[in-house]
Amino acid sequence: MNAEQKAALAQSLEVLIDRDALDADKWLDFPDYGLRQYFLWKNPDTGASIAILEFEKGGHIPVKHIHASNQFMYCLEGDYEYTDVGLRLKPGSFYMNPKDNPHGPTLAHEKSVLIEIYDGPHYYEKPVFHTDETIGDFLHKGD
Repeated sequence: MNAEQKAALAQSLEVLIDRDALDADKWLDFPDYGLRQYFLWKNPDTGASIAILEFEKGGHIPVKHIHASNQFMYCLEGDYEYTDVGLRLKPGSFYMNPKDNPHGPTLAHEKSVLIEIYDGPHYYEKPVFHTDETIGDFLHKGD
């Protein structure tokens, strides 16, 4: 991208993030669960977001839980399973989980990289695998 294009992008509402330029300090780590998360985009008004999830082999979400909005995931790499139903995401797999649908626990059978999208706030209440720091402002604020 040349200087003129960079200047035009800086004045635009568009967002462009290069994977080689991700800020290492912006990853959220969940070491007890073999997971880290990087937010590519957030809407502070609605709670909607797009993030990269990276699970190491054996990484997992330990409990069944629900979301306060629709959840969408696209698997870029790996083998990631919703163990209660045997649903496995592999490269090229798309997953949609509707608002209020109980799902989980999960297990990464190998290193897995997923794009995760929420169309609103993530949770009604903080799940056990989040901390006050990692939950951020993604709790449902009521109707």
